[in-house]
Amino acid sequence: MDLAKSIAGNLLDKEAVRVSIDPPFTWASGIKSPVYCDNRKMISFPVERALVIEGFKKVINEKGLEFDVIGGTATAAIPWAAFLAHELNMPMIYIRPEPKGHGAGKQIEGYLEPGQKVLIVEDLISTGGSSVKAAEAVRQEGECTVTDILAIVTWEIPKAISAFAEAGLNTYFLTDYTNIIGLASERGYIPVDQLNVVLKFKENPAEWGNAMGY
Repeated sequence: MDLAKSIAGNLLDKEAVRVSIDPPFTWASGIKSPVYCDNRKMISFPVERALVIEGFKKVINEKGLEFDVIGGTATAAIPWAAFLAHELNMPMIYIRPEPKGHGAGKQIEGYLEPGQKVLIVEDLISTGGSSVKAAEAVRQEGECTVTDILAIVTWEIPKAISAFAEAGLNTYFLTDYTNIIGLASERGYIPVDQLNVVLKFKENPAEWGNAMGY
């Protein structure tokens, strides 16, 4: 089994990814979704956790990614950035969604030198907004370069693909919506007659719920 399917299988096995069409899940943004993903659950399973880190290393080597610091987005990606930084013996930072409202008002925690190149680690890429904000924070507050984002999962949403292109960011991931849903269907988690309904979600998440009558 290839890496994308192995990771997808682990996410389903540990119920980090769950599928429910009726009723669907509701994201914090209000979007109705047939799938919910919580990669934080995977930090509790050493074997599956190690496969993610090995996958990250494989992508880094195969794509020739070069960087000085690893940056995790708060809070879900912080453990993954820490695991990877430890494995590679490299510096790490983390990036808050917004600057602190007290103290020094920093959005970035850790040590950065101007001009360094930061690889941002994400657990999940959905609409891409939080990832782009993290990259911009590193560029502006840290005066550093960001060109690459490495994630466990991408939902393959067109809006995210466009947002990354506009921000000058390359994205790399271990598995994606298509692999996860395909494997979930093979395992019988999704009725055959509902597979296309679930796959259509990634095309236009904001309208999927309305189209389904939710």
